[in-house]
Amino acid sequence: MSAPASVPQNVRTAARPMLQDQRVQRVLLPLLVATMLLLAWQWTVVRLELPPYVLPAPLQIALTLWNDAGMLVSALLVTLKITLLAFLVSIVLGVLISFLFVQSRWIETALFPYAVLLQVTPVVAIAPLIIIWVRDPTLSLVLCATLVALFPIIANTTLGLRSIDADLQSYFKLNRATRLQTLVRLRIPSALPYFFGGLRISSGLALIGAVVAEFVAGTGGSATGLAYQILMAGYQLNIPRMFAALFLISVAGVGLFMLMAWLSKLALGSWHSSESSAD
Repeated sequence: MSAPASVPQNVRTAARPMLQDQRVQRVLLPLLVATMLLLAWQWTVVRLELPPYVLPAPLQIALTLWNDAGMLVSALLVTLKITLLAFLVSIVLGVLISFLFVQSRWIETALFPYAVLLQVTPVVAIAPLIIIWVRDPTLSLVLCATLVALFPIIANTTLGLRSIDADLQSYFKLNRATRLQTLVRLRIPSALPYFFGGLRISSGLALIGAVVAEFVAGTGGSATGLAYQILMAGYQLNIPRMFAALFLISVAGVGLFMLMAWLSKLALGSWHSSESSAD
């Protein structure tokens, strides 16, 4: 009986180099593509002698990023502050609303269309109203970004809370489990993969909402985000600085997505097939 047990161990040992190669490829291949695109970009600008106000070269953007690092990093921190606050608020509100929806189909049917309404309404259209109604600039920007990031968490978490195994639900009913016990021991574990999927989407949307809200607000001063730097760079035809700010926004968005993916792997990797089989 001991022979079959050694086969999975041998398979796992033999698969480790393959898994490591796959992880290396997931890093090297995107870097290779990015390097080729940057080289092609640099060659095109130099070859066609394009002026910086039309299309700056990657080296010029990197130089601008280095020279204006203090100002751009300070603006990035302001944008990230708004993004993270909106993201946290959307998580709390989204989870609470999902818990409310799963308690009754009547409640979900009555209120879910309004959640969809928030999703389909452009934040550009309602951001001026929020900025007028809310006197605090930071709070108004956080509210605008929260409206953008809220729906994916509500939709994914609600779907996860309802996507439970019918046999397990019958087993809980057979043992006369309370609503709280069913929620904590059955629904929440089943909803975690959907919840973390919502976090990956919502983190990027929170950043988009923060940038759009900053564009609409258009406030200056020392505590301004990257959107204001992009606006000023456009007015001044400082296109390299505009590209540098866009680069920082992209890096921040990728970083947030990778952080959410890491948290999902940390929470689900040891027991759920969605993460344990990903390697």
